[in-house]
Amino acid sequence: MLKRVPKSTLKSLMKKKAHIRVGTAADAMAELNVLLFLHSLAEEARTKAFEEKSANIKAHHVKAVSKKLLKRARG
Repeated sequence: MLKRVPKSTLKSLMKKKAHIRVGTAADAMAELNVLLFLHSLAEEARTKAFEEKSANIKAHHVKAVSKKLLKRARG
């Protein structure tokens, strides 16, 4: 299980961008966004492992789909 980032750390990282206003629920939204990204990464890695007829998800499955997902998440 992943450890949660303290709210104060998350808010200070988000406030470094002076031109962006940070709302009251921004920390929760950022955490949910990370969880959603990790879920989609796991789904895609599972699909990639299934295509290669592997019973387990291995590191190279995650690396293969991470580039595609990061491009889609940024763009």
